[in-house]
This record gives sequence, structure tokens and C-alpha cells, in this order.
Amino acid sequence: MATKKRRLHRVPARRAASTTTRRRAKIELNRILVPVDFSEHSKKALRYAIPFAEQFKASIDLLYVIEPTIYPADFSFGQLGYPNVENELRERGSGELDTLIRREIGRRVPAKKVIRMGKAFYEIDQYAREEEIDLIIIATHGHSGVEHVLFGSTAEKVVRHAPCPVLVVRMAEKEFVKG
Repeated sequence: MATKKRRLHRVPARRAASTTTRRRAKIELNRILVPVDFSEHSKKALRYAIPFAEQFKASIDLLYVIEPTIYPADFSFGQLGYPNVENELRERGSGELDTLIRREIGRRVPAKKVIRMGKAFYEIDQYAREEEIDLIIIATHGHSGVEHVLFGSTAEKVVRHAPCPVLVVRMAEKEFVKG
């Protein structure tokens, strides 16, 4: 049985394409959503969002979601929410968002604050869909084990259902945003 020799074809070295003939992908980011809960994790996500917004001349939407406080009721009336607590959380959140915008963003890029009531992952995805957000930059708290089973991961749920790309920022990771 004769064996065939395989002939190897030499591939010519690629020439560097000139900048006029090279096609470049264009990334267009107009609006970046950063969900915040005022933790160091979410502030780190904001620190990632600012250079993105500067580079792409985009605006930042800071979204704070207040999860409804539900207390068990007496006398079989069902669960009741307490509006005073929610109003206080809304007012405090608004002030914290103003401070965050003033201290972290300043006049570097356009920014607006948004406060919503509901389940965090649902409100984040819904807002991104309604407002045609181009990118979500969200922090993960890195829960594992029992905490993850009990609470799940808001970031994980956002990634699964978001209408746009999502950049997940972890506390312990290789940093590419300096300063």
C-alpha cells in the first residue's frame, strides 16, 4: 500500500493593511446604565462607566431600585407595605444619587438619576428596554454558597434578560480602569 505524501502549502506572510483599506468596527454607545445600591461594589461599576462614557461621548443613567418593604399583617389582612418607609428610602436615595453624581461624575459626562420601585433585576432590565440603553455596567457582590442560593444574583439575572450588552464588574479582578 503506497503512502501519499502530503504537500504543505506555504501561506504568504500577511502584509499590514493600510489604514485606508482596513475596516474598523464602529461601536456606538449613547447611553450607559449603571444600577447603584451605594455599596463599594456599585461605586466601582460607576468608576468603570465614566471613562466609557467619556470615550464614546455617552451619557450615564444612574438607577437606584427600592425593593418594596413588606411586613406581615395581623388579623388576616394580608401583607401590607408601609409607604412612609418607602418615601424615606426614595428621598434618601435621591440625595445619595445627587452626591454620587456631584463627587464622581461632576461635569465630565451628562448624567441623570432615576429611582424605581420593584425587584431590582426586573426594573433594571425594564428601564434598559424602555430607554433604549446601549450598555449596562453592573457590579456583582460575589455571593456564593448559601447566600447565592437564598438571594440569587441580581447581576446574573440582568445578564440573562437584558436587551443590550452587560459589563459585569467584580471587586477582585484585573483592573483596566486606572485612577
